[in-house]
Amino acid sequence: MKHWELRLSSPNENERDQGREILLQAIRDCKAFGGSTVLLVPGKVSGDDENPDHVWQRSIVEIRKVLPLASQLGIRVLIENVWNGFCESPDELRDYIDEIDSPWVGAYFDIGNAQTFAPSQDWIRTLGRRIVQLDVKGWGLGLPNRGFCKIGDGTVDWLEVRKALAEIGYTGWCTAEVSGGDRERLADIAARVDKVLQL
Repeated sequence: MKHWELRLSSPNENERDQGREILLQAIRDCKAFGGSTVLLVPGKVSGDDENPDHVWQRSIVEIRKVLPLASQLGIRVLIENVWNGFCESPDELRDYIDEIDSPWVGAYFDIGNAQTFAPSQDWIRTLGRRIVQLDVKGWGLGLPNRGFCKIGDGTVDWLEVRKALAEIGYTGWCTAEVSGGDRERLADIAARVDKVLQL
């Protein structure tokens, strides 16, 4: 959760070092908890000293430094598509992951976040085998709450999303990235995920 504050793309070398150490600890923690992946926001475009090229170059240098540990422990580092001013098209995210060129790096694809820039199914088809895990949420243009809504509401074309996931042969996990609640709320979330993904 510290990757927004202590970014691998920071113009400050000390902050990049701290961010890398936090990522290394996340990899160790993941292994200890029996997990297999850690989610990473690799940086944020924040101005002239942290532009898209800076984020690209600096974060790749730092990610490559953690790959020996990731490989040793069998933990994959997954890049999430978020609203950070970076890799705002599926082609860019594909090329970014490909430049890192490691089986230990992939995509944690957020179906709702992608809708801001291009239909989610286009992202899925472009990223293909790079997608290791999914975030599931609803999103719709012009809606309150920055467009976020209940899973199944909004403008995500779930039929096309399912088709695209089938085309790439996706069989991994998905996470309902929404607020929790009581038993009734959790049952509603589960039912909505089942419906949109036809589980």
